[in-house]
Amino acid sequence: MKKNSCTAALLLFAISHCLSQSFRQPLSAGYIGLSAYSTRQADALSFINNQAALAQVKNITAGVYGERRFLLAATSLYAAAVAVPTANGNFGVAVHYSGFKNFNESQAGLAYARSVGKKLNVGIQFNYYNYNAPSYINSSVINVEIGTVFHLTDKLNLGLHVYNPVGGKFSKTDEKLNSAVTVGAGYDVNDHFFIGAEIVKEEKFPVNINTGVQYQFMKQFFARVGVATATSAGYAGFGVGWNNFRLDVTGSYHPQLGLSPGLLLIINFEKPSKSAPDDTP
Repeated sequence: MKKNSCTAALLLFAISHCLSQSFRQPLSAGYIGLSAYSTRQADALSFINNQAALAQVKNITAGVYGERRFLLAATSLYAAAVAVPTANGNFGVAVHYSGFKNFNESQAGLAYARSVGKKLNVGIQFNYYNYNAPSYINSSVINVEIGTVFHLTDKLNLGLHVYNPVGGKFSKTDEKLNSAVTVGAGYDVNDHFFIGAEIVKEEKFPVNINTGVQYQFMKQFFARVGVATATSAGYAGFGVGWNNFRLDVTGSYHPQLGLSPGLLLIINFEKPSKSAPDDTP
């Protein structure tokens, strides 16, 4: 009980001085986010990092990710997303939760994305963000994020993402939700190997660089590795796919705070089989 109270006090102190949207940057952020800049490796969670990646989705898909930061329950992070393609653009729902009963942050968002020609994808997401400290404060704000991905070639992609561009203050305080700008790039070396990097500048924080690579081998197996400079933490993971499922085991290591293990699950729902010939109008 005493340990939880101390943890809550530290988290409240941090929040009262500068909201950092901790759920937005898990220690393995590059692990679930860099694929937003790939036309061949994008998955259900990619649009969390850049909504324009949602336009790449070809069938209904869902994903969940959980991370136990530094092996502490009080700093755990969870994310879930569902993507649904339609003839008029693609829709997505994303939910985040970070913290524990004495202090937590959460966000629920509705996203939309579509292709504008063959070279550009655009996306937008509206969020309801809330942070809660029982017996102290419960405050919320509505914000928006916008993303674009340019397909410079069939292998090279460049993206821009802006979180909370117009600002916004919480309902019960004078605190402002931080803004963040991300510039990302990805290169699909081939169908199995991808290299990605992004530069993130969050308001009131130093520039962070996430880099990573993904390699798919033997059709069913995946491996990713990378580093985030903001925390000087490296991350890695190994995944296996079978039928319409994919399960990854991830891990990140901080030099002072230690290990942060995680799990990722992706489910792809196949399109209904076509009963008519391909040339049917």
